[in-house]
Amino acid sequence: MRQGMEMEEKAEMELRVLQYFLAVAREQNISAAAKSLHLSQPTLSIQIRALEEELGKQLLIRGTKGSRKVVLTEEGMVLRKRAEEILSLVERTEEEISRSEETIVGDVYIGAGETNIVRSFAGAAKEIQKKYPDIHFHISSGNAEYVLEYLDKGLIDFGLLFGSADSQKYESIPIPFKDRWGVLMRKDCALAKKDAVNPRDLWDKPLIISQQKGDDLYLSQWLKRDLSGLNVVATYNLVFNASLLVDEGLGYALCFDKLINTEGSNLCFRPFDPPLEASACIVWKKYQVFSRAAGKFLQQLRADYEAGL
Repeated sequence: MRQGMEMEEKAEMELRVLQYFLAVAREQNISAAAKSLHLSQPTLSIQIRALEEELGKQLLIRGTKGSRKVVLTEEGMVLRKRAEEILSLVERTEEEISRSEETIVGDVYIGAGETNIVRSFAGAAKEIQKKYPDIHFHISSGNAEYVLEYLDKGLIDFGLLFGSADSQKYESIPIPFKDRWGVLMRKDCALAKKDAVNPRDLWDKPLIISQQKGDDLYLSQWLKRDLSGLNVVATYNLVFNASLLVDEGLGYALCFDKLINTEGSNLCFRPFDPPLEASACIVWKKYQVFSRAAGKFLQQLRADYEAGL
């Protein structure tokens, strides 16, 4: 019993030290951080020194006498990132455990790239909130590497991936509709007069392509050319930013349909010919124990997808 209490106290202390470290990283000044934490400056300095000794690494570069600013070392930057993730996960866990058993409340965390498929998540969320208004949804945007990293760390409940997921690590359900590839371009360019764009149309054009891993091979196969042999003038990870480059006349963006509202703008979208579509799935960690809120979301998604919505 006593040993368990000692372990709990040690865990609380270590989390507190991580909070202290993040305060110093935020303020870039030990005195200012101590003030924000309602600690004395010597007390905070001792805690940070002890943390460095425990890790065997210098975390801060202290300023000279003329400057009190502190700078994170490379190891300090790594710890800041991990500490933020750890404290976020602890906070989520405490919230989920403390929820009332009588009502279903809580948060559902989803990671996804830019895709019109997110509308299906919105539909499921809307249906759930009719029954359980205290369930809230949080969607983070990122590429496949981001989604898998956050899934593995337990920072999101579900991720949207194009293609297939590793069945050894993840469970998944296919999404019953696909995204359509095409070209976002200015309305005053020659290709805008066509109903669809074929590979040859793009061989001599300045292209703006996705940074998403795997898209280069996907697009290269459709274009029947290696991308290194084409005029790729820019890459993007957010389609909105790509649309600004297109609007300024930099080039033609290869992207999914329905991500940019072209109505009333200088832009238009033309699909690929022959058509090129991308299949996606919703994934989660194998043997995942869901919160009641996340379980309700998955249940609603299954029902919607089975109905073909």
